Amino acid sequence: MAAQTVTPHDVETTPPPPRLFTRMAAEAFGTFVLVLGIVGTATFNVANGGQIMTVALAGGIALIAAIAAVGHLSGGHFNPAVTFGLTLAGRSRWVDLAPYWLAQLVGGAAAGALMLLIIPDGYGALVGSASSGEVLAATANGYGDHSPMNTLTQGGATFDLATAAIVEVLIAAIFVGVILGVTNERAKITYPAVVIGLTLTALHIVSWLVTNTGFNPARSLASVVSPDAWGEGSVGSQLWLFVVAPLVGAALAALFARAFAPLPAAPTAADGWGEQPGTAPATAEAATVAAVASATAAAVVAEETETEDSATTGDDSTEDSAETATQDDEDDKPTTT
Repeated sequence: MAAQTVTPHDVETTPPPPRLFTRMAAEAFGTFVLVLGIVGTATFNVANGGQIMTVALAGGIALIAAIAAVGHLSGGHFNPAVTFGLTLAGRSRWVDLAPYWLAQLVGGAAAGALMLLIIPDGYGALVGSASSGEVLAATANGYGDHSPMNTLTQGGATFDLATAAIVEVLIAAIFVGVILGVTNERAKITYPAVVIGLTLTALHIVSWLVTNTGFNPARSLASVVSPDAWGEGSVGSQLWLFVVAPLVGAALAALFARAFAPLPAAPTAADGWGEQPGTAPATAEAATVAAVASATAAAVVAEETETEDSATTGDDSTEDSAETATQDDEDDKPTTT
């Protein structure tokens, strides 16, 4: 049977990195799933007695699922603050910042628009809202009169702008810091997506009474896509805080990571490809895989060549033995005179 020759092309290598459009689509999809889990659950949370546990768990589980589904394509940011923090920390490239932000905001807005579309006409009256837009706006992040504490206490207590800003900066810094930590190449976390999802859940439980838990501009945008959320004194006018504060928190986490756990900056790659957060640089990883593949193929080829040489030598020895035997038989024959 003929021996099968293995060439370097037969050795399995890593697939080519996704194009920028593919990564943007992954970010939009992942953000859509995450925001739908949070805002969608909050919209109909009256059926659960308005408890935060259902919203927090829905958001955490949705994030784990989204990272598992498309995180290998884009890095699984799904949050403009996360992308900003990873970029400042050297884990993502500056050229990808704007495209990722665009994709995330589109995904968040799409989730909000879908919720606005599916809210039943009579549901608003059941929860004390005049329209579906107001129902969705009730899930928005806010402070002062729009803080959940103010609603629950019927104006007896609330959180002002300064307190809301501090809380939003803090929870964003913790969230991005956890991501930078568990995805660090020195970390030995087997399932970082689970840790990140549970962190999201815990931060929702801690901070929801203050601002309804933002730390994600895409999620904050989803709740105010309706015109009913805008106007003088409406919750939409407070959106700026839930864009600025998460970015500030992400920057603080990134600067802390650079100071105490520095990693090399993301390498320049072709066609807008940047590695996933916390993984080895894509260029170095690809070079390592290629080197291992080439060495493996060379070893296989060398082994097959040695085997073929041994087989050839054996065939030559057999032929020489046969010729010697034939000569001996001829010498043993009697000579006729």
